[in-house]
Amino acid sequence: MNRIVLGILLGLLFGVIDVLLMIPLSFPTANDKRVAMTGAFFDRFAIGVLIGTSVFPFAPWLQGIIVSVLVSLPSAIIARNYVPILSISVIGGAILGYLIGLWGV
Repeated sequence: MNRIVLGILLGLLFGVIDVLLMIPLSFPTANDKRVAMTGAFFDRFAIGVLIGTSVFPFAPWLQGIIVSVLVSLPSAIIARNYVPILSISVIGGAILGYLIGLWGV
């Protein structure tokens, strides 16, 4: 499958999974939760798209980790919530990088 299309599809899936993981979290208001979930979705979607469109001279899973950390680090700094944001990002980025490297053409 085309790497860009695969990156878009996997980015959508990663975004949905991340939003589902956020459902049990509590926020001060419903609007804060909606904004955080929307931001998280597009953050994860961007990770998939960028992994699909970039080519680094590294193993695909390492490329995924690099892209995911670069994209998610600003959100982690703003939220002051490094471990959950970056850990999900690194795990998801490694998986997406591996899958795009495996199935992408």
